[in-house]
Amino acid sequence: MALLLAIESSCDETAVAILRGQPGEATEILASEISSQIELHREHGGVVPELASRNHSLNLRPLVDQAIAHAGVGVTEIDAFAATTGPGLASSLLIGSTAAKAMACALGKPFLGVNHLEGHLLSPFVGGTQVPPHVALIVSGGHTLLLEVAGAGRYTRLGGTRDDAAGEAYDKVGKMLGLPYPGGPEIEKAAVGGDVKAYDFPRSMLHDPHLDFSFSGLKTAVLYTLQREEGNIRLPDLAASFQQAVIEILVGKTMKAVERTGHRMVALSGGVTMNKALRAAFQEACDKRGISLAIAPPALCTDNAAMIAFAALLRHLDGQSSRLDEDIFPNLPLV
Repeated sequence: MALLLAIESSCDETAVAILRGQPGEATEILASEISSQIELHREHGGVVPELASRNHSLNLRPLVDQAIAHAGVGVTEIDAFAATTGPGLASSLLIGSTAAKAMACALGKPFLGVNHLEGHLLSPFVGGTQVPPHVALIVSGGHTLLLEVAGAGRYTRLGGTRDDAAGEAYDKVGKMLGLPYPGGPEIEKAAVGGDVKAYDFPRSMLHDPHLDFSFSGLKTAVLYTLQREEGNIRLPDLAASFQQAVIEILVGKTMKAVERTGHRMVALSGGVTMNKALRAAFQEACDKRGISLAIAPPALCTDNAAMIAFAALLRHLDGQSSRLDEDIFPNLPLV
């Protein structure tokens, strides 16, 4: 049985989690603490790196203490320490990775650096120690990535965004509409009751043979619509039409990947997958094809340390570790 403490500080959420698990058995989240900075950055319309790193420094120690108290374990009982080492904001990554390395060094325990995207990728499977073969879609504020997964640590890139990520498009369109940051949840709320066919927005690259994504054209189409119909826009209709375009692109590309790979499972992860309309559309598409759908629970969709702990725990149980002099990688790719 292994206990692992992980820190996530890649952007504007400070998070600490403690997991327990052993090979072939269930994994258990003993503690998962998150300190959100959304309100702090909202007035700026986006994340300010200096503010984010400063608040990571202030919040991290209390969160570690809180996680240890909630888990009911002593820090000397922790078998390994982990932290996100990329991708993300350099100044934010440094806070979490340095703290985890310091604890590992002080206690003579292994350290594991974790790719933030791998944390998202594996989040639908937290609770077990097995990752079945599947097609995975990571869709968040900074990333839209389609992968073929053979198992933990064995990933093949199928496609990704060529410009804006889906979550980034949500945030930018939300800003155009005068909605608070972050735009994703606000657009979802605004779309309730709206007509998804009111505005004919483009489904960029949907019918192209490749599996890449593009959302910049959709974002620009919304801007031109607002300029053309200034004063005559019905917010629910525009929000619903934009949201439907994003959903059709994501579902369409993912189902195309399923057809090409022959896998019988799709897994969704990342903050955008909290969107109820997106989840419903994927469920319908998977049911129609007779394939299973795995989605991370809402608590594990946005940035959190439990997903980082899970990815690290699988590696730790496999006998892997990272060097203490390993640097952070702000632009670290997953594959």
